[in-house]
Amino acid sequence: MAKKNSPNGILVVGLGRFGSAVAVTLEKMDREVLVVENSSRKVNQWQGRIPLIQADATQMAALEQLGASDFDTAVVGIGSSLEASVLVTANLVDLGLPQIWAKATSREHGRILKRIGAHHVVYPEYDAGQRTAHLVGGQMLDYIEMDRRGFSVVKMRPPKETHGFTLGELDLPARYGIQVIGVLSPGHPFEYAKADTRIDPDSLLIVSGDTELLEQFATRANKTRRG
Repeated sequence: MAKKNSPNGILVVGLGRFGSAVAVTLEKMDREVLVVENSSRKVNQWQGRIPLIQADATQMAALEQLGASDFDTAVVGIGSSLEASVLVTANLVDLGLPQIWAKATSREHGRILKRIGAHHVVYPEYDAGQRTAHLVGGQMLDYIEMDRRGFSVVKMRPPKETHGFTLGELDLPARYGIQVIGVLSPGHPFEYAKADTRIDPDSLLIVSGDTELLEQFATRANKTRRG
């Protein structure tokens, strides 16, 4: 059971798909976590699997009683009710939690959460949809948007024109405006990119940069792979 007064404890509010995934993952990471859920059905479903308590987090008195102010971080995973999401987030802001992460189901919802004091707003459905779109295109093997202003990190196959050359010889930042972070080669450990790192046909590249430039570079890889 998570200690409610743990200086590193994480409070998760809501046991929907998002909240439960966050809580279970934190448990696997050996982080101290306590879940708050108002639905008796969900509490019964998850009882004994993760540390949880049944309470209505829209009520300040309930949060005070369970010691919410002693947590360093809270994750508001409520998405089905905008009103409940806003009330819970506002309560946590009033309690002075240093880090509040809140799930939003729309841009408007996210703006409200930011205005009332949420430190981080996440859009699980939007992010998953965007990531899927990039992967479905067949050009990237994995995709993470790091910044909504256009900076991303991707895993991709190298274009044929890079095979057999070192990163120093290719000078990809100058030619394409992207940066290779590392290289994954079959049978070898992950290698951080260096000037003498050589690209083989079966290598996988971990590349960062502007999303549009990465798309252009990945498109070259896709075309050469088909050609």
